[in-house]
Amino acid sequence: MKSNPNRTSRRTFLKQSGVLAAAASVPAWYIEQSAALAQPASSSSAPSDTVRLGLIGCGGQGTGDARNAQRYGKIVAVCDVDANHLANARKTFPGADGYADFRKLLERKDIDAVICGTVDHWHTLVAMATMKAGKDIYCEKPLTLTIDEGKRLVKVQRQTGRILQTGTQQRSSARFRMAVDLVRNGRIGKIQKVEVWLPAGLRQGPFKTSPVPNGFDYDFWMGQTPKVEYVKERTHFSFRYWWEYSGGTMTDWGAHHNDIVLWALEQDGSGPVNIEGKQLIDMIPGGFTAASEYSVTYTYANGIVHTSNSTTASEWHGGVKDPNGQQHGIKFHGTDGWIWVTRDRIDATSRDLLRERLPEDAPRVYVSNNHMGNFIECIKSRKTPICPAEIGHRSASLCHLGVIAIRLGRKLNWDPVKEQFVGDNEANGYLSRPMRKPYDYDMI
Repeated sequence: MKSNPNRTSRRTFLKQSGVLAAAASVPAWYIEQSAALAQPASSSSAPSDTVRLGLIGCGGQGTGDARNAQRYGKIVAVCDVDANHLANARKTFPGADGYADFRKLLERKDIDAVICGTVDHWHTLVAMATMKAGKDIYCEKPLTLTIDEGKRLVKVQRQTGRILQTGTQQRSSARFRMAVDLVRNGRIGKIQKVEVWLPAGLRQGPFKTSPVPNGFDYDFWMGQTPKVEYVKERTHFSFRYWWEYSGGTMTDWGAHHNDIVLWALEQDGSGPVNIEGKQLIDMIPGGFTAASEYSVTYTYANGIVHTSNSTTASEWHGGVKDPNGQQHGIKFHGTDGWIWVTRDRIDATSRDLLRERLPEDAPRVYVSNNHMGNFIECIKSRKTPICPAEIGHRSASLCHLGVIAIRLGRKLNWDPVKEQFVGDNEANGYLSRPMRKPYDYDMI
């Protein structure tokens, strides 16, 4: 029989996916079954086949994504509004041209795709502009700042037909995929409840204003958000603890773990029908504004209850504690047991629940073992990546719904088809935000 060049051997699969490191908790049978379903991460070395990439947002996450992408393509241009970040990126990627305005980078005809590692409130505008410029994009999570942004972004992706991969890389993890496959195939019976624990955010302040650092275009950095005096804690890593730019750990880590819940519950294109949230501790006036400690409860049309709560480092979860002290993860509760999964571990009521093979013909989810590799492969094949625009939008929306419920402190009814709150004008007012000119949709 003629061999299939696209089929990955078990040995190659193990090397590509990093599953050897995961084998301590992911059973061999699952690794072997997945090997037959895996699509290879592109590694072509032919110069004519090299994907030429631009990086927009050169902080730690963006630079890390770009380093990963170098395994499959070439970084030819970098862009950042912080001159120091830009200079560091040009050292990291020798030969790459530098830009302060992402629109100038997008004018280049020789760039095939873009990696967006900006702060959250720039994700949508950059992604939309990139696709309109005829380029594919790997965009960090959460994909959007608001639910309205997500709807617009999905529309642009459909109109342009560009490849968009959302940076929710847990979908390319054997542990999370195994948990999803087992849940979907009834390994723990009918799902009744899902518990998600997220890291508590920072509760600090008040902060002082100070002069804008030389080489930092703070006005461009603020973008669509309200203009305020410069406070260094608003920018770079700690931007995520401000409502204005993100949603705290609810959108930061929630975009990862809640995404897996939607995947397991087969709710990728839908969502809950009601949400109830509350802030558990007041924030310090003049300090971070996104709730540091909170509790959110989602209920789906089928009756499944999904909680998403912040946790502190001293807490335990249902008697299961991550051996590395990682105090966040997902626990699926079914009529026949539970499954607990984090980035470092998968466990269950009994290890026998994990040791028993799934039937060879059992329905299985999309197999990707390298998130960036999957993106590059889809650029070449034009196949849908594992986390396209619609999924990234719905996962971000789930987190935004939690943020809105926390801010309003009451129960909200949601229509996942119309993507609006039912009979609640106040809540619907949070679906979009005013955009400060000139940093609105007209700029792209």
